[in-house]
Amino acid sequence: MSIRLRLTAWYTGILAVTLLVFCASIYGIVRYNIFTEVKNKILDQANPTLASLNVTTIQGFDLTPDISQRIRLEDAQIFWQTHSYVSGLTQVSTGLKNRAMQFPVPDLEALGSSPKAHFENVTVGGNFYSVLLVPITASVNGKAGVIGLVQLAANTASENRIMDQLWRVLLIGSIITIVVASTFGLFLARTSMKPIGKVIEAANQIQTGNDLSVRIDYDGPQDEIGRLIGTVNRMLERTETFYNELDQAYAAQRRFVSDASHELRTPLTTIRGNVDLLKKVWTQEDSAGGKLSPADLHQMSVEAVSDIADEASRMSRLVNDMLSLARADAGQTIEKTMVDMEPLVTEVIRRAQFLPRKADWLQGDLGALEGAVVEGDRDYLQQMLFIFIENAFKYTPSGSVVIDTLKNDGQLGIRIADTGIGMERSEVEHIFDRFYRADQSRGVTPGTGLGLSIGKWIIDEHRGSVEVFTRKGEGTTFLIWLPAVFNAAEE
Repeated sequence: MSIRLRLTAWYTGILAVTLLVFCASIYGIVRYNIFTEVKNKILDQANPTLASLNVTTIQGFDLTPDISQRIRLEDAQIFWQTHSYVSGLTQVSTGLKNRAMQFPVPDLEALGSSPKAHFENVTVGGNFYSVLLVPITASVNGKAGVIGLVQLAANTASENRIMDQLWRVLLIGSIITIVVASTFGLFLARTSMKPIGKVIEAANQIQTGNDLSVRIDYDGPQDEIGRLIGTVNRMLERTETFYNELDQAYAAQRRFVSDASHELRTPLTTIRGNVDLLKKVWTQEDSAGGKLSPADLHQMSVEAVSDIADEASRMSRLVNDMLSLARADAGQTIEKTMVDMEPLVTEVIRRAQFLPRKADWLQGDLGALEGAVVEGDRDYLQQMLFIFIENAFKYTPSGSVVIDTLKNDGQLGIRIADTGIGMERSEVEHIFDRFYRADQSRGVTPGTGLGLSIGKWIIDEHRGSVEVFTRKGEGTTFLIWLPAVFNAAEE
């Protein structure tokens, strides 16, 4: 059974029990009040009737009310009947006599030794009567006892009809109320549970497909269901974000493996070709007797070994760069200390002039370095600066590369500008991707394509940022920002 049917059944059951208790209470209260009023009307005539009875022995205990009381009883529509246990005579009112009716008279044994007045419900001739029985006691032959019985009765047919009609009204009303309430309860349960159906539908779409952009449309109140749908939507959003990040990471990993394989294939091919060449020239047997001269053999061997050494060095750099990025991906953190940037940058500038280059290496304004201290790792910061300087030398076949510094709002800026080949603006967003190099540089400019990725990781680890300004054919400028503390004298 579905939840909405169970909810409807519970609502209907609770309503039915509530209506049963309510209707029973209403019926009982109305019945009690109606019949209490009838009994009170009879009780109001009881004492005057008893006072008007003839209970003298001279009259033989005929127990007949006087004429005035009989008139009052008729006006009150109360039937009377008296019975003398001494003479056995029973007297009835005119109304009973006209209807040829008589109320049953209990035996003395049924009344008991000390009888009290009490009410009984009696059915005579198909009519219902509420009858008050009042025993009359007197002394006969010096012995006290019950000598007679007075019965005062009122017809309760109209009251019974009212109670029957009330019972039917309550019953029919309850049935109609339960049916209507069940119908509306089912409708409300279906309406309130409809958003849950949307949740199930969204979950099924995600289960059967790969579209994590599915969201549950809900514009209702922020009740329990509203909060549930909000939670599910946020969960789907986080799941989609995580999935996209995972998918991008997986795509980057595949691209990384593909590019790494491509980058490693070239040096391996060169090494293998040179090894095969050395093996061939050192083991060949010239059937015509025309072996290579020792000088030629030496020259060829030196060239082959030189090529092998160059390619091995290139592979070593590539593997070291890949290892650095692998450590970064594994969440390696950098142990940081307070680093004085002025001697660090000065040392980098001095050593950079010995790097392979064709461009002029120029030093600009370094005044911002005075008193600048950065929380970081000295070796990693030097490596990061060398990466950007080597990159500038690599793509500046002629012209100059300039380094200078500036500061702004607690940030130390190190700017490395070249007048090299530059790049298209569309390429800027990819230059920090692993193994990425501009198309025109592939196969022309040496390198692994991992340097800028490592440099960007080092900058991120130091809570810094990098800006790139470039124009095709005019050069590129990298502006590296690092959070720094400047001494009071500098300030």
